[in-house]
Amino acid sequence: MSLKTFHIIFIIASTLLAFGFGVWELKQYSAEKLILDLVFGIASLVAGVGLIVYGRYVFKKLKNISYL
Repeated sequence: MSLKTFHIIFIIASTLLAFGFGVWELKQYSAEKLILDLVFGIASLVAGVGLIVYGRYVFKKLKNISYL
């Protein structure tokens, strides 16, 4: 597996996990009103956006490398 293929899989999985966890934490906040749930939810959503930005940067940088 090449570095490019690994990054594609890892960044997509990490982004989905970050957004999923963020949504779950925000739902927990709406149910229980714990401030830590709100902080974790917002931080996870910000991390998801950061992973998208990082992914675009890496894909642009590695566009000339094959997937093998």
